[in-house]
Amino acid sequence: MKIGELARKAGCPVETIRYYEKKGLLQAPLRDIENNYRCYNNTHLEKLLFIRRCRSLDMTHEEIRALLLAINNRGKDCGPIDAIISAHLTHVQHRIKELLALETQLKELNGYCSSDRSVDECGIVQKLTADEENGDLPLTVPTDHLGGVH
Repeated sequence: MKIGELARKAGCPVETIRYYEKKGLLQAPLRDIENNYRCYNNTHLEKLLFIRRCRSLDMTHEEIRALLLAINNRGKDCGPIDAIISAHLTHVQHRIKELLALETQLKELNGYCSSDRSVDECGIVQKLTADEENGDLPLTVPTDHLGGVH
């Protein structure tokens, strides 16, 4: 099948398929001798769907690559697969705690103003532009989240 048909069956853009090939998550297909078109098969579709399911679980490319490597070691135990999922779960649990803390900060910030004030009197702007020494909002930055990778 051609790349457009693979994309349609997998429910993703053609660019996504090319990207996964470039990143080494999806094996590059053979090319048609006559027209040099990529020729995909059902194995490509299965692997692409697997990758997309992993991405829907917010897994990184490295986590997916590690899962694929562990799956390719057929006949061995699934311990490495369980370890990858357990580590990802721990990351997600930590991220949930960070997001809950962020929600608390945003709710607090939202309470500093109402929309009937001018921008110069806006409590939100005052809190965001003031410093911590005056009792204003502390800067909270996630320490271990892989921004942009997930």
